[in-house]
Amino acid sequence: MKVIVAQSCGFCPGVRNAITMAEKTLAKEKNVHSLGEIIHNKDVVRKLSAAGLERIEKIEKIKSGTVIIRSHGATAEQIKQIRKKGLKIVDATCVLVKRVQKIAKLLYDQGYKVVMIGDKGHPEVQAVIGSAPDIAVVGEIKDVSNLSKHKKLGIICQTTQSPEHFAEMIAAIAKTNFSELKVINTLCREAIKRQSYAVQLCKKVDIMFILGGLHSANTRKLAELCKKYNKKTFHLQNYKELDKRILSGNNVAGITAGASTPQWIIDDFVENLRRFDARKKIK
Repeated sequence: MKVIVAQSCGFCPGVRNAITMAEKTLAKEKNVHSLGEIIHNKDVVRKLSAAGLERIEKIEKIKSGTVIIRSHGATAEQIKQIRKKGLKIVDATCVLVKRVQKIAKLLYDQGYKVVMIGDKGHPEVQAVIGSAPDIAVVGEIKDVSNLSKHKKLGIICQTTQSPEHFAEMIAAIAKTNFSELKVINTLCREAIKRQSYAVQLCKKVDIMFILGGLHSANTRKLAELCKKYNKKTFHLQNYKELDKRILSGNNVAGITAGASTPQWIIDDFVENLRRFDARKKIK
C-alpha cells in the first residue's frame, strides 16, 4: 500500500521539552511524580512509568520528592500547595500555555470578564481557570448565552482549538449584549499548521489515519477536521489497534499524528502499512 505522511506531525516542541525534562529528572533523582499524565499518550506514559515516574492526581498523596508539572500546566493554587509541602518542582508547562495563563490574569486585572473558548474538562483549560478568579469557559455556541450579563469581555482560547471554531465562537459572542470586547489569539500556530497539512492530505488519499491518544484534544481535533473531508478517517493509538479489514479497496493511505505521538509509533504504523497487500486475503 502506498503511504503518505503529513508534512508536519508528531511531537510538538512543548511535548518534546516536557518528555526531555522528565527523562533528565528521572536519570538523576528518585521519588519523581507527575501531577496527572505528563502528556496525553499512553505509550509514552507507560515508558516513563517504567523508568520510575509515578503519576499522581492529588497533591495530598505526595509525601516527598519531586513533582513534574505536565505540559498542560497547573493552577496557581496547585503550585502553592506543592511548595507548601516542601516538594521540589520541575515545571514542564508548555510556554504557550504559560502565555495563556498570564494573559488571563492580565485581562482580569484590567477589569475584563475573562472568557475562554475550549473544553472545560481539559487539563490545559483547568490550569488557565486557576490563573484568575471566575473565568467563564464556553465550548459550544449554546454556552454563549450565559455571557449576556457581562459588559466587558476579554476572550482567549484553548491553544489546540481550530481557527474555524475560534472564529465561529467569536462571531457568536459578538452578538451578545456587551460594551467592550477584547480578543487575544492564543491558538498554537504549530497546531494550526498541523491541522492545515492534515486536511490537505486527507483530501488526496483513499483512507486517512490519525495517530495518537484517544483522550488527546489536539489529536481528536485532527480527526474531527479530517472526517469532514474524508469519511474514511480513523483515529488510532497505534498499529495494534488497526482492523486490517478496513484497508480493503484502498490503495493510498494518509497518516498524521497528534502533538503527543512519538515518532516510533508513526514509523511502526507506516512500515506495517506499506507492507500490507490488499490483494491477499485478510485473516
